[in-house]
Formats: sequence, structure tokens, C-alpha cells
Amino acid sequence: MKIKLPRLTATTVRKPFQIAFIAALLLLLQQGYVTISMVLVGGSALGILFGKVFCRWMCPMGFLMEMMSGAVGDEKARAMYQYHKLGCPIAWVSGLLNRISFFTVRHRKQRDCNACGKCDRSCYVASLNNKYSLYKPELKNPANSYTCSRCLACVDSCPTGRLSYNVRNSLQ
Repeated sequence: MKIKLPRLTATTVRKPFQIAFIAALLLLLQQGYVTISMVLVGGSALGILFGKVFCRWMCPMGFLMEMMSGAVGDEKARAMYQYHKLGCPIAWVSGLLNRISFFTVRHRKQRDCNACGKCDRSCYVASLNNKYSLYKPELKNPANSYTCSRCLACVDSCPTGRLSYNVRNSLQ
């Protein structure tokens, strides 16, 4: 008898990871093993490798904003999530590094894309700004945008599995 395990996706993994990381971070801060300066430097340095992952995967404020924005309509929530990051130096630095980070969201094979648009509908950057698209090559890739926080909902939503969060081929 085969046991079918649930498929792990960024959507199913992100919340538990975020909660565990935030709990550990707050405990380390409270005990004095980690300082706010260390969090700022470490969170910003992550931007070089992964892009703006800190906001969506590790930030206590990002977690609270996401919980609060879940209580309002979808469009309002997406817009509100965009603007809460304006006062955060980690968001500034890692957002700017989205264009050159080693990892990015990209098509593995653009020609196999069925152009269904599910990726753009799940991407808060593309859904709020029509100059970005993950499947229309003539538009800008939202993963290179300052505001993309690598939630990877676009990767999870791709029915053909052609979107991936992977090593960047070149600077785009």
C-alpha cells in the first residue's frame, strides 16, 4: 500500500517556517544573543543571495501585516502589503538587490508555457501593475521588481510547472 504524502509547496511551507523563525528570532533577541543590528545586516545580506525573502519569509512585521491584511478584501490586502514595507531598511536594501540576486523566479522553458495567466493572477506585483508579467516576455519580470518579496505563489500556481525559483542565468 502506497501512502501519498501531500505536495510541499512554498505556500504550505512558508507560514510554519515564518512562525518558527520569528519565534526563534524573538527568543534570541530577548536573551541578548542577537541584536537588531545583526538582524538588519543579516536580513539585508540575504538579499544578495535570494532577493527580498526576509519580508515574506522571516520578518515579524511582515507576518503581522499579512495577518491583518487577510481580514480585508484581496485587492486592498495586496496594496496594503506593498506599502507597509516603506519604513524598513531591510526591505529597501533587499528590494534593490532583487535585480541582481543569485536566485530569481524564471521560466524553465518559456515555449512550454500555456499562457493561462494563473501566475500573474497569483503574483501581487503583476496583479497591481500591468507593466509586469511572468508569462508575457515583452513585459518586465515582476521578480526583478523592488516590491517582489519572493512569496513564490506564482511558482505554486503554474499548472505546467515551468516557473521555478532558481539560480539566475544572467543579470536581466
